[in-house]
Amino acid sequence: MSTDAVLYDHPGPKAKARNLVLTIVFGIALLGLLYWVYSRFDAKGQWDSVLWKPFTESSTWTDYILPGLLNTLKAAAVAMVLSLAFGIIFAVGRLSDHWWVRWPAGAVVEFFRAVPLLLMMFFIFFGVPFLTEQPMSIFWAVVIGLTLYNGSVLAEAFRAGVHSVPRGQSEAAYAIGMRKSQVMSEILIPQAARAMLPVIVSQLVVLVKDTALGYIISYSELIQLGVNNLSANYGNVLQAAIVAAIIYIIVNSILTSFAGWLSRRTRRKGRAPRSPGAATQQVTAEPGLGGGVA
Repeated sequence: MSTDAVLYDHPGPKAKARNLVLTIVFGIALLGLLYWVYSRFDAKGQWDSVLWKPFTESSTWTDYILPGLLNTLKAAAVAMVLSLAFGIIFAVGRLSDHWWVRWPAGAVVEFFRAVPLLLMMFFIFFGVPFLTEQPMSIFWAVVIGLTLYNGSVLAEAFRAGVHSVPRGQSEAAYAIGMRKSQVMSEILIPQAARAMLPVIVSQLVVLVKDTALGYIISYSELIQLGVNNLSANYGNVLQAAIVAAIIYIIVNSILTSFAGWLSRRTRRKGRAPRSPGAATQQVTAEPGLGGGVA
């Protein structure tokens, strides 16, 4: 039985009619809003072809948009891997039985969750050179900031996921002689990751969008190159922002679709196989049930 069937009743005839009316009303209101926005932009000349013409030229994409998108994806990909590792490590630390591991891990997670990501990137880029006496790489300033913040959020997600696993599973594992590290790595964390997959994906989508904050330290990502630098040459900042927003929507939609596919795959993989004669074989194999089932 699916989760939707458990949590929600199927709508009846009256509910279906009401939902249809509300959908039509909402659709008309949305179309009216879009037309109002279009007409206001048109009155200000924002749909003039001269402002959109640069996006029909290959040089615009090869010099501005694609390099910015590549830098955005590169920083996001590295930060995703490091954030997941950071989250798992500190989630395990927060679940430790030793206070001298649990308390520092909790302090680190709470600290980096509380500091705004924009300030974190700023402090890393301008503060680390005072400690190392070496210039800080812009790329790694962005990646480290993304890792510390999003990794701390993911650590809490993993911890909540571990707590959501029925306690009997870990108790059964301890009963057969498994160590805590084995219980955590082979039983609790895999199930927690599947249970918290929607939260994890949502945070990774946030991570992709947060790469735009690298703009504050002049990281050459999509906003810096595809909006700021491009509009400085063509004077079409609104048009460039619209194109960049569409690109972000496409990238995050692909990430969400991949996560949905992965979730369905893991559910199928974790489901016990069934055969038409499985129930019959189970009943006939039980001692003392008799031969009532052929």
